[in-house]
Amino acid sequence: MRVITGEARGRRLITLEGEDVRPTTDKVKEGMFNIIQFDLPEANVLDLFAGSGQLGIEAISRGAKHCSFVDASKRSLDVVRENLKACGFEKRASTFSGDSISYISLSREIFDVVFLDPPYRKGIIDKVLPILADKMSDGGVIVCETSFEEKLPESAGDFSIAREYKYGKIKLTTYRKKQ
Repeated sequence: MRVITGEARGRRLITLEGEDVRPTTDKVKEGMFNIIQFDLPEANVLDLFAGSGQLGIEAISRGAKHCSFVDASKRSLDVVRENLKACGFEKRASTFSGDSISYISLSREIFDVVFLDPPYRKGIIDKVLPILADKMSDGGVIVCETSFEEKLPESAGDFSIAREYKYGKIKLTTYRKKQ
């Protein structure tokens, strides 16, 4: 796993091992960042199910101003912190340990780009989206990574599905504010 482009291009990132870990492949990550490339400069980003932090780190590498990394696993956040340090991005990031819904509910931040890559087939995105929609900037984008067969809500608050992209068994769904 590596940073694809930007300031930290080519930097190898570490990840946890195990059945619960499912890092985003380079092919899917490259597609994802092609979709949102113009949303990233100076963006305030949220990597809600951070894992190793690779999505938020890629966003910072490509020009995001700041990224908040949230994960319920303290071990995952230790990996995120190591990866941030290896890339020199500690000052442009914050890490939070805890439940995604609690974090969003309590946060006072407004986000421009949000990555949602929770465990597949658990209905987590359905619960998170309605709360998250109120924490988004007007031009914000929410990017969800799910299994190909997962059905996501058509809308959440003022946000609705803008587009879906398929990469083998993986689906990326973007939500943007309704016009």
